[in-house]
Amino acid sequence: MSQTQAFTIKLPRAYRSADFLAFHQRDPLMIAERVNDNSLTKGIMWHGQPAQLQISFQKNIAAVQFSIEGTHNYNQIELQKNVERILGLQQDIKTFEKRFIDHPHIGSLITKNSGLRVVVSATPFEAISWAITGQQISVSAAISIRRKFIQLVNVRHSSGLWCYPDEHCVSKLSEDQLRQVGFSQAKANTLISLSKALVEQKINLNPLQINRDSIEQLSNQLLQIRGIGPWSINYALLRGFGWLDGSLHGDVAVRRSLQALLGASEKISAKETQQWLLEFSPWRALVAAHLWEMHKDG
Repeated sequence: MSQTQAFTIKLPRAYRSADFLAFHQRDPLMIAERVNDNSLTKGIMWHGQPAQLQISFQKNIAAVQFSIEGTHNYNQIELQKNVERILGLQQDIKTFEKRFIDHPHIGSLITKNSGLRVVVSATPFEAISWAITGQQISVSAAISIRRKFIQLVNVRHSSGLWCYPDEHCVSKLSEDQLRQVGFSQAKANTLISLSKALVEQKINLNPLQINRDSIEQLSNQLLQIRGIGPWSINYALLRGFGWLDGSLHGDVAVRRSLQALLGASEKISAKETQQWLLEFSPWRALVAAHLWEMHKDG
């Protein structure tokens, strides 16, 4: 038995739906996501239950269909606010673009990619577990491990889509099981430690309860988990919460694009990148997204 809900969300003019769809096409086998024409269908865990989220883009509208297994009573307002978060609609890009459109360096990137938003993962746990997965390996290797990880947990919606695991699923796994799908011993232990901390409610990943104080508290809590460092935290805050003020100065692609943007002959260090990004607070991570886009173009 499943429950189904449908609603629409108004989109800003010239919303960049192609960016959103491309983000969810990273895995060519698409076992937990399907992108067809102008729509995404994704398998997720929602309050511990398998669910399917479909977002279809029409002119200035996102048509949403949500199906959850069982008789779980869920909050539609909470669901809608989460979809708005996933779509990046809570990001204050207008103020950012107005303020920096004439900046001697970032202004040209804003002009080229007007309306750029950060695409956000379906849940904060997916974002941070992906950050852990991708540490110090290639994107293709991380995608392969992610796929095997989803298949290992083997939770599916009735539609057939695999659902990306939540912390309750992962807390029941062993280190050996995670290592069999490609995780290193260190990453396996980090994922299990994180999941158990979430299940025991020592850490709260509610994406609708964030502000600068709660982000600082969450960052400090995550730093206590062995294997989670500043880069993973800032990336997870960006992709999981849409928090735009994380400093991604440790990201290789960010530093490479910044070197090209500034026309520097020498590689730019993480410390130099951190200092350069300070000017753009509270949008430092959004600037990183523009630099990523520049790297992609290259």
